[in-house]
Amino acid sequence: MQQAQAQGLPTATTGDVTPEPVREGIDLIVNGERFRHTGDPLMPLLWYLRDVLRLTGTKLGDAHGEDGYDLVLVNGKAVSAIKRPMARLAGARVTTVEGLAHADGSLHPLQQAFIDEDAIGCGYCTPGWLIAGIDLLTRKPKPSDEDIDKLPNRCRCGVQTRVRRAIKRAAGVKA
Repeated sequence: MQQAQAQGLPTATTGDVTPEPVREGIDLIVNGERFRHTGDPLMPLLWYLRDVLRLTGTKLGDAHGEDGYDLVLVNGKAVSAIKRPMARLAGARVTTVEGLAHADGSLHPLQQAFIDEDAIGCGYCTPGWLIAGIDLLTRKPKPSDEDIDKLPNRCRCGVQTRVRRAIKRAAGVKA
């Protein structure tokens, strides 16, 4: 006991020692499920999704999040997951491409439109296009070609024309 006191260790033997958390957790909801992040609060959301939750649909384009590959919906708005630290997500609702389909397994209308218009090239950029498209359709239910062309997404496969048709199909606008 004297050695424990010398080392600054608790000496109570009554079982009333309550461990204190190292740090507060960050509670958030991802695809409708509650999670608590207790790791580094500066960790980018992208790495939390991919490395902790194993939701690998969201991709890394570059460290600046300028290609649209890493887009997710945070409280309904498209944001770059690589630029968003976990510390800014307390209480947030995050939706990734894995969370777009309905609980019964049916696809989101924009996902179905991408299939119908064959708007999937290699697939690397598709999750980002879907998230950006849903954000656009929420803000502007009948988007123009110019609205779609302003989306931040890049595609090296050249499916932009088919993506435009898919977004318009989901909006019910004649392409």
